[in-house]
Amino acid sequence: MVRLTRAQQQARTRASVLAAARAEFTEHGYAPAKVDRIAERAELTRGAVYSNFPSKRALYLSVLVDLVESEGSGGAPAPASPGTAAEALGALARVWLERIPLAEDPAAGGRLRLRSLSGAADRDHDRAVLAQTAHLEALLLAIGLEACEPYAERRVRLAEVALTLLGGCGALAESAPGFGDPFDRIRACEHLADLDLADTWAPAHLPYVPPAADARAPWSPPAGPVDAIGGSPVDLGADGVVAVLGARRLAAAEEAVRAARPGDQVTVAVVTGDPAETGALVRLRVVDLVACLRRVFPARTWDGLRLVIDDTGTVAEALGLSAPDDETEAAVRVGQRRITARAQGRGAAHAAAAAGATGAAGHTASSGDEGHR
Repeated sequence: MVRLTRAQQQARTRASVLAAARAEFTEHGYAPAKVDRIAERAELTRGAVYSNFPSKRALYLSVLVDLVESEGSGGAPAPASPGTAAEALGALARVWLERIPLAEDPAAGGRLRLRSLSGAADRDHDRAVLAQTAHLEALLLAIGLEACEPYAERRVRLAEVALTLLGGCGALAESAPGFGDPFDRIRACEHLADLDLADTWAPAHLPYVPPAADARAPWSPPAGPVDAIGGSPVDLGADGVVAVLGARRLAAAEEAVRAARPGDQVTVAVVTGDPAETGALVRLRVVDLVACLRRVFPARTWDGLRLVIDDTGTVAEALGLSAPDDETEAAVRVGQRRITARAQGRGAAHAAAAAGATGAAGHTASSGDEGHR
């Protein structure tokens, strides 16, 4: 008889709970689902379920993350080139619309397939986090679109419009299944590329951000953080910027990307005071979009950007942040394995990225840095 270690037993219990929960949510949906029935399906006690997941909401989000990660591991390989912006948007729409359930599909299962957050993310705090996560999602898509023909300095507004259209498709599929022709929506996404949105990068607060403080400190980055975009371990010692952003500060990721120097690695570590729920919410949205993007754009598209969901706070701790929360914003510039500049507070990511570089604030994805396109 093989004796399992404690860690192996915990992993087996967690997997059993997730499988049972997925069956429960598929059959009943989020609100009517019962933790007691989940425990029964998993042949565990109610206490065993709660020892692995602090709430039904945390369990539901974990089920969705597990669903997205398992689906994202397959699919067609990324193309060698994204082609034009119109072609990329059409390809993204086709990939994204694969999740739309058929009109005759059961409502509960269809909502799970849509990654519906109805009832599970309705608090004011959740809405604020989702708004910030949407900024990060738009940045990720924009970096891909900026690598497309015709090249453009900034395509964040185009990305925002495209994600709004696709998000609306999901909302309609949930409330009015069967409405509309998906091929019309694909064509609509393609035509978005022709819009002149006069996209510029000029946040009003940046002129008032104090410069980063010079520093000459050793840098001993933690090993182990994994990039949520590429899935590989992140070298936090690479020259560039490490920004720790709370779940309600994610829009600041673009400030680091735009101010970074050519050749910099920009690492964004997302932190929260509630990893089981808020952290899972951010992870769900990011991993879900990335799974779609990686079927549309070449893997090298985001070479200059690393994204870490810092659930354990190891990256934040390395920066000297003892109690990071959803409002945290801090960053350092790293050079030759040493910290050369530090910043904290609003605009910290921009200040650290711009440190020591004349005119760095004007750097955009089209100014020669292929990694940030």
